Amino acid sequence: MPPTLASLVHHSALKLIVRAGEDRLDVPVRWAHVSELADPVPYMEGGELLLITALKLDAEDPDAMRRYVKRLAGAGVVGLGFAVGVNYEEIPRALVDAAAEEGLPLLEVPRRTPFLAISKAVSAAIAADQYRAVTAGFAAQRELTKQTLNAGPEGLLTALAAQVDGWAALYDASGAVVATAPEWAGRRAARLTADVERLRERPAPASSVVGGPDNEDRVELHSLGTGRRPRAALAVGTAAALGTAERYAVHSAIALLTLTTERSRSLHAAEQRIGAAVLRMLLAGEPDHARAVAGDLYGGLLDAPFRMIVAESVSGGDPLGALTETVESAAARSGEAVLVVPEGERLVMLATDGGAAVAACAAHAAGLESARAVPEQGTEEEDELVVGLSAPAGPIAAAAAYKQAEQALSVARRRGRVFVEHEQLAAGSVLPLLADDAVKAFADSLLRALHEHDATGRGDLVASLRAWLSRHGQWDAAAADLGVHRHTLRYRMRRVEEILGRSLDDPDVRMELWLALKATSSE
Repeated sequence: MPPTLASLVHHSALKLIVRAGEDRLDVPVRWAHVSELADPVPYMEGGELLLITALKLDAEDPDAMRRYVKRLAGAGVVGLGFAVGVNYEEIPRALVDAAAEEGLPLLEVPRRTPFLAISKAVSAAIAADQYRAVTAGFAAQRELTKQTLNAGPEGLLTALAAQVDGWAALYDASGAVVATAPEWAGRRAARLTADVERLRERPAPASSVVGGPDNEDRVELHSLGTGRRPRAALAVGTAAALGTAERYAVHSAIALLTLTTERSRSLHAAEQRIGAAVLRMLLAGEPDHARAVAGDLYGGLLDAPFRMIVAESVSGGDPLGALTETVESAAARSGEAVLVVPEGERLVMLATDGGAAVAACAAHAAGLESARAVPEQGTEEEDELVVGLSAPAGPIAAAAAYKQAEQALSVARRRGRVFVEHEQLAAGSVLPLLADDAVKAFADSLLRALHEHDATGRGDLVASLRAWLSRHGQWDAAAADLGVHRHTLRYRMRRVEEILGRSLDDPDVRMELWLALKATSSE
């Protein structure tokens, strides 16, 4: 512990006597300072024991002493040492009363005790305290390193919580709680997710101090990682501000977790290279070779039904990185395996069908869709992402699943959507696909001659064609819909054939005309 006024009073060589403020002797002393100025406050930092002989003070004036002592206490001076036998044979009553009134400890310094001896005692105590803190810090570092090697991050958190007499929590790249120590701190850590997310928006390394949930404690947050985007975060909760030894322990934990994080990144890069090879084998129709290369790396992912996800970035930001962090964090929390393969501006992922990773991908995309609907809530970097999701597939059908995901991606791009699932296309109507500009251009070109004919007032060929096709070529029914004689309708259909130069007996022609009518009617 740092020196206190009490420890100086109990110092056998100093022979100090307490004349006022006996109940405040447990205050730490940051330094001992000698000043005979009438107003030394401008030169005080707080925490000092001020030593005086009252050379320039009227120590017998009660009003002057009250003002003097009040200013010292306001500046954070923790005690006043008065040397007797120099200018005054004893401490004047005015100063004693002022110190007692203000609650400022007043120590009588005998003539045989030089101020230098007091300064040396304070300095030696501070040095000893710092040495103890450094020694304890090195011991904490050794213990933290040992626990990290033996039990990983969980062991480190347990050791750190014991060192700071508080709790510690580790957050992943998405801001979710990965581990806590002790276990009861899990709920407290979870309530700091918003603070962790704000910290992650700043370049690493970054730190902040926040009040704990319900003001239960003081929490320090530290980002972990050396890149532009923090890879994780550490929270340390304590009842009071950290001391020197505790600060050493926290810094050691940050360094160890950062090394662990960076090592994990290197392993992750190697895993991605293996994943790329596994994906190529699956797409080449070689699932057995893919399983042999993957080994136990992806668990049962290659044997169970999975989904293929293809995502594409069309911005200068890093939307693929954010999607990867979201999916991988969800998979890690649920104990799932996920295969992630970056391909330039694209990202290919294999995730368990019905698992947390697929759900996290869909939720992430839904969030971007919502932000796009309200522009001020989103950013350009977040919005420029399109994702296609395949139907459930197995290893043998990986190539088909990849094609499905690409088709869904293409539809998402054309529709201005963030996320499209292939099953939605298969189960839905083909009509939304007609909104494509190329389809509309084809429809306009095909029907232009008929529209021009109708514009002259010489007949209603477009409406007649639509009615006839909708009734599958049934003359009576179509004529009834139009309110004309069937011979009139037959005449109009012959005019359609003449104008278009196509036969309505050809099923392909009828199909193209029907789709063209649908495409133009959807405008």
